[in-house]
Amino acid sequence: MAQRTTFDKLQRDRAKKAKQALKRERRQEKANETEADDVELPVGDGPLTAEELMQQVEAITRRLDSGAITLEEFEDAKAELMLRLPIE
Repeated sequence: MAQRTTFDKLQRDRAKKAKQALKRERRQEKANETEADDVELPVGDGPLTAEELMQQVEAITRRLDSGAITLEEFEDAKAELMLRLPIE
């Protein structure tokens, strides 16, 4: 009775390599996001356009999700951005 251990081993090795590649890609994406998030929010008192506001809210949300800032810091930054909305 022959066992197919070599085939099973081959499948395990392939699955392991695929998992490692996926992990490596995720780490690289996370590093790229961190580099992009290092850009500080523009300081100023002028009104923001809707597009600028959305970009900045997305940036601080990514920082919160990655753990770079706390929930309190996120709320403070968001409140400051909302104060800069033009009121018509």
